[in-house]
Amino acid sequence: MTTVKEIPAKLVAELRAKTGAGMMDCKKALEESGGDMAKADELLRVKYAARAEKRADRAAGQGVIEIYLHFNGKVATMVELNSETDFVANTAEFRQLAKDIALHVASARPIAVRVEDVPADVVERERRVYAAQVAEEKKPEAVKQKIVEGKLKKFYQDNVLLEQPFVKDDKVTVGDLVKALSGKTGEKVEVRRFARFELGGN
Repeated sequence: MTTVKEIPAKLVAELRAKTGAGMMDCKKALEESGGDMAKADELLRVKYAARAEKRADRAAGQGVIEIYLHFNGKVATMVELNSETDFVANTAEFRQLAKDIALHVASARPIAVRVEDVPADVVERERRVYAAQVAEEKKPEAVKQKIVEGKLKKFYQDNVLLEQPFVKDDKVTVGDLVKALSGKTGEKVEVRRFARFELGGN
């Protein structure tokens, strides 16, 4: 078993630079993963996500509004990212996440922040389309239902901000990034709303 003392300080620093997590958290994660950087990164993500879940009901009334304007001047976005205190809202990491999400919205064109924010008529329309697509297949009804649910899940991953793979790193979702920052800061962090403007668009 690898002990804390056997984990080189350079490795801890490298993990900290990659994840932004605290030194002790990085040490513990590397210790638990036997010095495996990828496993340690995953352990931290799980740990911070669990911490974020516990804060889900707390109020987040502070934050920033970040504006992104695409270089061609034809696409602009606004994102409101909230935290519980202005101390967290004023950190470089918080502001960077707001910037990254504003850039992501410009590129990925989400239609809602959360799954539950997608209008019911849109969900029903998609469900009807998917049901019609599998209706002709010679498969049991239960299997058809699973296929429809799978297609609906893919629709959410393509169109819902927190479910979308992050444009700068598709191994994580935007939701993962928000949960990770919440876990690191010890506060509830949430995307409240966004707006996307495109020249000539609706």
